[in-house]
Amino acid sequence: QVQLVESGGGLVQPGGSLRLSCVASGLILDYYTIGWFRQAPGKEREGVSCISSDEERKFYVNSVKGRFTISRDSAKNTVHLEMNSLKPEDTAVYYCAISPALMGVYPIFRPDDYDYWGQGTQVTVTS
Repeated sequence: QVQLVESGGGLVQPGGSLRLSCVASGLILDYYTIGWFRQAPGKEREGVSCISSDEERKFYVNSVKGRFTISRDSAKNTVHLEMNSLKPEDTAVYYCAISPALMGVYPIFRPDDYDYWGQGTQVTVTS
């Protein structure tokens, strides 16, 4: 049974940092495209970042470029999302997800392309 568990969310002031983690069981994350999504109250789920199975390609939504970094830790079957210079508009529930699709030159940011999802972790940026 595949299970994803996110952690690392919390309450932080603007300009602060958080590191989200997504730990998987039931499969090996290295074989899949992994995405991070977020959903704020009243808004649709938005793709934030995704990483190809070979780590050669990493994509970010424009609003987080230069501030967020996605990475893998193969030894721990984990994917991280390092978030710096956080802004109030980054406030949302953050989800990691697994896609069987191979990522080429374009990001995979459609939620429908992802098969497995974690339960989410809340990130709140406020002064």
